Amino acid sequence: MTSNDKLIRTENLNLWYGEKQALYDITLGIIPNKITALIGPSGCGKSTLIRCFNRMNDVIDKCKITGKIFFHEHDIYEPDADAVEVRKKIGMVFQKPNPFPKTIYENVAYGSRVQGITNKSSLDDVVEKSLKNAALWDEVKDRLHESAMGLSGGQQQRLCIARSLSIEPEVILMDEPCSALDPIATAKIEDLMTGLKKKYTVIIVTHNMQQAARVSDYTAYMYLGKMIEFGETDQIFENPKEELTENYITGRFG
Repeated sequence: MTSNDKLIRTENLNLWYGEKQALYDITLGIIPNKITALIGPSGCGKSTLIRCFNRMNDVIDKCKITGKIFFHEHDIYEPDADAVEVRKKIGMVFQKPNPFPKTIYENVAYGSRVQGITNKSSLDDVVEKSLKNAALWDEVKDRLHESAMGLSGGQQQRLCIARSLSIEPEVILMDEPCSALDPIATAKIEDLMTGLKKKYTVIIVTHNMQQAARVSDYTAYMYLGKMIEFGETDQIFENPKEELTENYITGRFG
């Protein structure tokens, strides 16, 4: 597979928070319309890495990055690259659902309004399409003008996914999207992820190895800020090449 087959590609990516180095020489290629899982023990750099992909680390003081990250073969850290444009194409869903204290409708319409869309028919279409893509429409279509805070945790997380889909990104980053959810809500999010890859590229950080094995096509194992092994999920879980990976997968440490 050539570099041109990769939607996101990192080359020798290093990151420091002040004096502390958090990522070491990460070279990785993300294949489009697949789910890639990042696994590894707490503090190994998984969340730091996906926050590089949409430049969320820009807002952290004393954060220094070297190396390159290409999106469609354009380096998103070039001096003339626009972080706002990057974030339109690479959306993010966080560990805890974070709906705005607004109605369900306004949560989803927010991104379109920011982009200057005010036509009610257009906004209605965006809201319906996004909620359907997030597998939430049937549950909330009769209560769109009620507060999003009245939804269950799992529904709130799907609402946040709908909100990220509303501006039509190409990539969805999910930072432990199920860690605050019960098993039933988790299963719904996992089903949703599987459906989303038809239209989007999904990158998920998860502590749950069973979840990575269930939903992802590719898995990267990280340890102490380094990329230890990357490959197809079946290979990583059934026949890891690196002893560190095998020790983690089999529960010997982590």
